[in-house]
Amino acid sequence: MFKRFWSFVVLFIFGIIIFTGCIARQDSNNKFVTVTLSGWSNLQEKQLLQQVLNEFESLHPQIRVKYDAIADEYMDVLKTRLIGDTAADVFYLDALEAPGLIEPGVLEPLDSYVTPEFDVADFQPSLLAAFQQDGKTYGFPKDFSTLVLFYNKQAFAEAGLSQPPQTWEELREYAKKLTVDLNNNARIDRYGFGITPELARQYFVIKAFGGQLTNKSEQAIFASPESLQGLQLIVDQYRQDQSSAQPSDAGTTSGGEIFGQGKAAMVIEGPWLIPYLDDTFPALEYATAEVPTIAGRKGTMAYTVAYVMNKKSQHKQEAWQLLSYLTGKEGMKAWTSTGVALPTRKSVTQELGYDQKPLYAPFIAGANYATVWQAGKNLPTILTNFNNQFISAMLGEQTLAVAMQQAQDTANREIELMQ
Repeated sequence: MFKRFWSFVVLFIFGIIIFTGCIARQDSNNKFVTVTLSGWSNLQEKQLLQQVLNEFESLHPQIRVKYDAIADEYMDVLKTRLIGDTAADVFYLDALEAPGLIEPGVLEPLDSYVTPEFDVADFQPSLLAAFQQDGKTYGFPKDFSTLVLFYNKQAFAEAGLSQPPQTWEELREYAKKLTVDLNNNARIDRYGFGITPELARQYFVIKAFGGQLTNKSEQAIFASPESLQGLQLIVDQYRQDQSSAQPSDAGTTSGGEIFGQGKAAMVIEGPWLIPYLDDTFPALEYATAEVPTIAGRKGTMAYTVAYVMNKKSQHKQEAWQLLSYLTGKEGMKAWTSTGVALPTRKSVTQELGYDQKPLYAPFIAGANYATVWQAGKNLPTILTNFNNQFISAMLGEQTLAVAMQQAQDTANREIELMQ
């Protein structure tokens, strides 16, 4: 009896040990770190990103990703959260805004996390440089877009044009031929060229004759004669030739819509336009080409967004695993497979064949000479003043020289007040 009692005690204690061990292992298996990720709110983008994040979590079961889509005023909300120490571990950062966050030191330098397998050399150099400063890398670009010329193949055929314009002089001549009164009602029904008169689209035009947007002190200098020479081409085509139109002139809201509706035979737009046209205007026959040269120089714009890490993240190693997956070869391949934006890695571009696809090849070619949409921390102030005055000059309310000088002076006064 006594022996049976102690046998029972031993078995009971042994059972508890085994049960406790199982619970401990179960608890250990269920432990994970949550990494927060912030981006802007876009339904199509959010759905695709969630698929990529699901794949990341399947490969990293110890990490969960909480995606926080900021619906409006992304940068204002992000800056408020950074000040209040509530910003996400990893977040989107546009090249336009990068200098303004690198300077105050709120971003984690990423160089020490990088391993040879990550293959930094695979990134397009100019796009990566947008997130580097003083020899340090603060973000890796997740995708990019350049601008190319879209042209209506049917309109070209009707005008006897067999190939896209190679120079801006040719573009202006083409635009005149393509501008027509289709219904014989003494009103222009189709313009040759649709234009978006924003600095984000015209920066490369400023540089065409040697102009610059800012100086080394990050003050605005876009009212120089060299800058005006490029911008005057846009104004003259609009006012003198009357062969170009803003989307609003034709009762539309965007470059894609004015082109898709056949109210402009040519526009300069990004790769986002391709899925839009295919979905909304499936009968439209169109093609793309590199932006025509100005003064013998190739030029276009490049827009890029990086994933960056919060300097105050409490989970930096896990944040890096997420960031490096999203900007690594497999994550980037999944993210850019739809063509809305293009891969910043050269190997992924080749694997997905974008450089061989007729509609996409001009975008890829432009990356080698594009002007990245970035010009120091004062660019947000500069672009607001530029846009207001440039439209005024387009409408003939004042000369281009007066408008640009006023925009430059106002921008620089505001910059001085911020210092």
